[in-house]
Amino acid sequence: QVQLVESGGGLVQAGGSLRLACAASGRSFVGYTVGWFRQAPGKEREFVARINWSGYSTSYADSMKGRFTISRDNTKSTVYLQMNSLKPEDTAVYYCAASVAPIPTAPDEYHYWGQGTQVTVSS
Repeated sequence: QVQLVESGGGLVQAGGSLRLACAASGRSFVGYTVGWFRQAPGKEREFVARINWSGYSTSYADSMKGRFTISRDNTKSTVYLQMNSLKPEDTAVYYCAASVAPIPTAPDEYHYWGQGTQVTVSS
């Protein structure tokens, strides 16, 4: 079992930045691909970004490219999501998730989920 806990969410003005963290505990974090998803009220859960176990391979949703950066520190069992140039439409609950699959895309390919952290971007 892997337990994931997100932190770093909050209220920020449009154009601002936040850095989310996903801390893992339990069995070894190494070997898992970690993804970030978000869900706004009334909308489906949406893929944001993912990073492979080594940190050398990353992928982003088109609307996040150039604004968000995913990274990981396996020595701290933590994955980060740096979010810059935030927009009101980025407002959502952000979740991190872990998967043993090498290139997981859909939410159901992820085996472990955190409880989420709220990000609110005001205009």
